[in-house]
Amino acid sequence: MSLTGISANRLELLQIADAVAREKSIDREIVIEAIEEAIQKGARARYGAEHDIRVHIDQKTGEVTVKRVQTVVADDASFGMVTDEEGNEVPADEPVGIIRLSDAKRNDKDAAIGKTYEEVLPPFEFGRVQTQMARQVVTGKVREAERERQYEEYKDRVGEIVNGTVKRVEYGNIVVDLGRGEGIARRDQSIPRENFNIGDRIRCYIYDVRRETKGPQILLSRAHGGFMAKLFAQEVPEVYDGVIEIRAVARDPGSRAKMAVVSNDSSIDPVGACVGMRGSRVQAVVAELQGEKIDIIQWSPDEATFIVNALAPAEVSKVVMDEEDERVEVVVPDEQLSLAIGRRGQNVRLASQLTGWQIDIMTESQESERRQREFAERTALFQEALDVDEVIAQLLVTEGFATVEDVAYVDVSEIASIEGFDEDTGAEIQARATDFLDKIAAEYDAKRVELGVEDGLLEIEGVTLPIAVALGEGGVKTVEDLADLVPDDLRGWFETKNGERVRETGILEAFGLEPADAEALIMRARVAMGWIEAPPEPELEPEIEDEPIEETEAFAEAELEGEARDA
Repeated sequence: MSLTGISANRLELLQIADAVAREKSIDREIVIEAIEEAIQKGARARYGAEHDIRVHIDQKTGEVTVKRVQTVVADDASFGMVTDEEGNEVPADEPVGIIRLSDAKRNDKDAAIGKTYEEVLPPFEFGRVQTQMARQVVTGKVREAERERQYEEYKDRVGEIVNGTVKRVEYGNIVVDLGRGEGIARRDQSIPRENFNIGDRIRCYIYDVRRETKGPQILLSRAHGGFMAKLFAQEVPEVYDGVIEIRAVARDPGSRAKMAVVSNDSSIDPVGACVGMRGSRVQAVVAELQGEKIDIIQWSPDEATFIVNALAPAEVSKVVMDEEDERVEVVVPDEQLSLAIGRRGQNVRLASQLTGWQIDIMTESQESERRQREFAERTALFQEALDVDEVIAQLLVTEGFATVEDVAYVDVSEIASIEGFDEDTGAEIQARATDFLDKIAAEYDAKRVELGVEDGLLEIEGVTLPIAVALGEGGVKTVEDLADLVPDDLRGWFETKNGERVRETGILEAFGLEPADAEALIMRARVAMGWIEAPPEPELEPEIEDEPIEETEAFAEAELEGEARDA
């Protein structure tokens, strides 16, 4: 764009603005405002930076008006203080476009504070430096407007598939021309062993749009699970219409994927609909994904059933779920182990991603060995702790008792109900369990005192005697010591030493504390020390009691009629 004379060809100025607006797909007004700002900077360079120069371009005629504006201020007006480079406060410079009242009165007897004067300046020619500066201003403003337009256009298109042309390939990252924008598919978002050349057509999934200083970043992917889901929506009308829902997708890009589907119409088989006649629908998606094998499975609201389905094609014999840790133990026949795990653990890894559960695989023989080992260990524990013979200990284990605490704190009738036991036997066994626990507690308490752990530490909720001993062994002996820690001190952490990642043991690592539990323990200590305030307890909604029904004579008659009908 050339700005050599602002009074030269007015229509040409408007034509330039129209052409730039069409080329960059931005509003014409933005381009005209950029030109106005460029002319304004040129005028200030010509007439002096102390002047308030304002430029207006008529959008119909293209006429350019350059004005100098002056505002009257008091003679003693000050404009605040600023800090100089040495850190000293000095009076702020006068703003541009002001005139002192005494100076204004020389030319205008009616001058008053706040009065504004406008003076139209004559047209002028842009010099080489001014032209370059104007070009930079217009280019910068147009680029900024173009970036904002791209962000506004694509921010609501996250989750869509877009078609584009490969513009550049840089170190495995693919820059894609989307027509009205430019996106990038980073190397980790591309399908392995998939090569594109400049000018190739490409389909990608928009998974994020970010506003950054260098412009909006439209992040594309061909490895995202959403890409496969959207491809199925294009190939399967039932998915597009919402009759079939894709609940979860897990991918090992370019190799294998699992997709969980469910139908909102009981008459439609979701798996069959996605596969299509002779696999026509799924093959269209496989072709786009460079031969990636896709397992389509039935989603189920029952977590155990869903996990069994996700491990297909392996057969599952038993599922044991730990909902607190979101772990599941899956038992498979011995000959199915390699199939369940998959090549390099692929099958179980994808099933875990799909379901959101940590899956542990074991064979039936391994589970049997483990059960026998646990049975023997618990039997030995009860024999020693309760001073009973092997038969009684085995009976307790068979009935589901796993620890001495289970025996000590259960209702005595549950022990007495075991075949061959009576109330006296149950009471005796429970008394022995309680004595054993008291003995262990006394040993822990003596060890705590020996370590110098103060009694106040036991008043912190969650600090048991074994934990208090472990804290004492770790040098934590007071409530203040505990309050001064961070969760990693309790749980352990990793450090890099000599280029190797080394695990540092936490004070309570043996207790397997979750991050939230470790943090809560420390926060309670800080509350006890008065360092912070205790968080407010959630208010419980008052229970609404049912109002008693007043038993009137009519109510009694109705009740009698009901009894008669029942008879």
